Amino acid sequence: MPRKKKIDKTVLLEKFMQHYLEFGEAPASVHQFAKTNNFEEKEFYSLYGSFDSLEKQVFVSFFDQVQELLGKSPQYKEFDSRNQLLSFYYTFFEILLANRSYVLSWWEANQNPRKMATKLSELRKAFLSYFRTLEIEKLDLKEEKLKRWTDKSLEEAAWAQLFGTMKFWIEDSSPGLEKTDMLIEKSINTGFDLLNVKPLRSVLDLSKFLFKEKFHMS
Repeated sequence: MPRKKKIDKTVLLEKFMQHYLEFGEAPASVHQFAKTNNFEEKEFYSLYGSFDSLEKQVFVSFFDQVQELLGKSPQYKEFDSRNQLLSFYYTFFEILLANRSYVLSWWEANQNPRKMATKLSELRKAFLSYFRTLEIEKLDLKEEKLKRWTDKSLEEAAWAQLFGTMKFWIEDSSPGLEKTDMLIEKSINTGFDLLNVKPLRSVLDLSKFLFKEKFHMS
């Protein structure tokens, strides 16, 4: 009888993705999955509580690979927030491309919006944590409740943009997925242009000046 293998999280993710590519769904049971891949069932449960928790970590592992690559880049550290986010996007979608067969199969099996949102919840959490580290200039709002609402709205918009780009990428059939690259550049740049607070601050300053002048004259 062959000796049981020792496994880690990376190996489990690879085995899970391989199964998904072959059968288009998660394994029927942990017992069968462990038996097929020659490791102890208890080894699985020492790392993950269920296939659902493991499945959520696949996209997080893609995210972690992006963070590792960007962390090794001296240029990335010198970029402003716009170019850091662009770098994240381009690298993230390169990782997805390297795993496109799995992602397409997984996406097809998870068309239900609620189901997909649940399974991407850990990726969403990781991405928003990263997004908060970007030094994006925003209006200096004095009202704390309004500031929190604005920050929350910006984060939700950032996640919606990433998810929307993923959906576009899934359906992209252009050579080299060049249409997705174009979408990334245009959407990120447009988003930052809309967040450019300097012109807005000028408008606010002018409005305050005019109001004070009018009030003074009256």
